[in-house]
Amino acid sequence: MPLVSVVMPVHNSAATLGASVRSVLAQTHADVELLITDDASEDDSMELLRELARQDGRVLARPAPEQGGAARARNLAIARARGEYVAFLDSDDMWLPEKLERQLAFAADGDAPLTFTSYYKVDGDHTGEARDFTPNGRVVTARERVTYRDMLVQDHIGALTAMYDRAALGTRLMPDMPKRQDYALWLSIMRDGHAARGLREPLAIYRAGRAGSLSSNKLSLVKHNWALYREHEQLPLHRSVLALAGATVHSVRKGRI
Repeated sequence: MPLVSVVMPVHNSAATLGASVRSVLAQTHADVELLITDDASEDDSMELLRELARQDGRVLARPAPEQGGAARARNLAIARARGEYVAFLDSDDMWLPEKLERQLAFAADGDAPLTFTSYYKVDGDHTGEARDFTPNGRVVTARERVTYRDMLVQDHIGALTAMYDRAALGTRLMPDMPKRQDYALWLSIMRDGHAARGLREPLAIYRAGRAGSLSSNKLSLVKHNWALYREHEQLPLHRSVLALAGATVHSVRKGRI
């Protein structure tokens, strides 16, 4: 069985962290290493991680040398990865028990080194364990195939479902950006000529945030997408304008802004 390196950044996540970690440890594909970086939490996150590591040796948690944000926390974990595959899960989301088993089979049967799946959405105050989850109607459905051009208009990949093949791609780090660093990683992989394949079965649970007004979300989308197009992707002005317009229209249609 291939070893999967699961990357999890943590910052003040004690309320949800345990359920997230247990959803990884309960996978039917048990050959995992859970690489966690605590990004200077001020709550009991690191203490909880030490206890979880004592209970299961697959939990490999380390504190960051200083607070550096999600991208640096993830990259510190990725740098320790030994697995053939690298997968991502945030400390407030969860995987259903067969997520890795089904995604690995899907990845082995295709020609794309980056795969992702559909996922469920729940409210931010959702409680309970992944093993007890009752499917709801709030599903974000994965597209079957996504190209670089598709991704410029919309980030089609839920980070909590993404997994890449290190044998095919090498070790790929996230750009050190304050926001949208996961989106930037997917774009960099596809810019190299790779497509991404989506498994339509929902296999993860995304805890939707509760903070932020509609107007602030709109400004955040515009600002961070523009920085992504111009600074990271280095698109010419006219292509950046077209991509931003498409992304904004799509978000309006989806009710995000």
